[in-house]
Amino acid sequence: MELKWIVLALAILMYIFVIIFQNKKVWFTTGAVFLLLILGMIFPGQVFSEGLASSGRFTVISHSLLELINWNILMIYVGSMIIAALFIYSKVPAIIADRIVSHSPNTGIAVVLILAMTGIISIFVENVATVLVMAPIAMALSKKLKLNPIPFMIGLAVMSNLEGTATLVGDPPSMIFASYSGYNFNDFFVHQGKLSIFFIIQVGMIVGCIFFYCIFGRVKEKAQIEKDTAISYVPLVLLLLMIFGLAGISFFSTELGYSSGCFVLGLGIIGLLWYKFCQKKNASELWTLVKELDWETIFFLIGIFVVVGAISETGLLQDFAVFIENLIGGNVFLGFILILAFSVLISGFVDNVPYIIVMLPVAQTLAANIGVAQEIYMFALLVGSCLGGNLTPFGASANIVAMGILKKEGYPVNFGGFLKISAPFTILTTASAAAVLWLIWA
Repeated sequence: MELKWIVLALAILMYIFVIIFQNKKVWFTTGAVFLLLILGMIFPGQVFSEGLASSGRFTVISHSLLELINWNILMIYVGSMIIAALFIYSKVPAIIADRIVSHSPNTGIAVVLILAMTGIISIFVENVATVLVMAPIAMALSKKLKLNPIPFMIGLAVMSNLEGTATLVGDPPSMIFASYSGYNFNDFFVHQGKLSIFFIIQVGMIVGCIFFYCIFGRVKEKAQIEKDTAISYVPLVLLLLMIFGLAGISFFSTELGYSSGCFVLGLGIIGLLWYKFCQKKNASELWTLVKELDWETIFFLIGIFVVVGAISETGLLQDFAVFIENLIGGNVFLGFILILAFSVLISGFVDNVPYIIVMLPVAQTLAANIGVAQEIYMFALLVGSCLGGNLTPFGASANIVAMGILKKEGYPVNFGGFLKISAPFTILTTASAAAVLWLIWA
């Protein structure tokens, strides 16, 4: 039996355990990496790159650490998480929400604008962090007006997931896509003279706002929210520096390189120093902020990078691309629909990070074999896998957090209750974004 089938079996087994035991997923990815490295040392050049066969058995370790793991993406993620945590601490998002409520003609419109604002924040801030920022505002507004907070809280989660796809720093799948395809920060807005993923997602955002206006538009009362004051605007400045800095770096580099990762991580470290010395925080408070960052996702990504690297270097992804190509028979639109629908369904139940890492090479190879622009299939994969996470209560971390807050507040939501809102929202936003994607790139 060829060794690649053993690698595939190991990867499938890992994914099964990751799905079943979500809270232990890092243990399973780490275990899979350990077994793959042992196989790579026993059979040089058969598990990882063939070029390692003559380089010594222990070269697989340095190959995995230096080539398969994308440290630039990890630095961007850590740096942006630090800036996001400080942005929440600053209370600036709450102040913006207060002003939206006070300047809206009625609360129905205010709710929709708050949901839109949640999406906009999520473009640059991690989705779970965005939901945690906006949840107290949503709950307070719901209690004042005696509204059912369930649609509001579900709205926060799905809108944050939607807009997290729009830019390079919005969500791990976008960072992974950028790294694989060679996209820089600006390419998410315009690429090859065409509107790119940012504007495609904004179509979904508009449709999502219309959907929630149909739910909340009937609320005509005007509510008053207790106004808060900002602790500091320094985190906002750091956030803006990150955005404009990444845009500037993109003008000088056609690929991510390590400059963008070092830049974002550097801003994060500056933010930590500001928090420690300017805000007069002790070591314990600083450690608490750092400890509460999403380290689980970081270590999960490290393991997934190595596992998928092994799958790719054994030729399994190429085999899968050929299988799909034979299945669609050269029909470009059928391939587009299959990738989109498959991605939505899978991501509704499975973490989209490992899925998109596996499927990006498949989508690119399929596009090349058929002879169409790679963006048609790779964008379909990104849109489907990110928006598909909105489908179920456990399809995205933000959904789980929103459900936890509702349960704590005495509003438990079952699977069917979540699906009543999430299913039409996911179908409408995905279909509209996909239609624009096809019109621009096909």
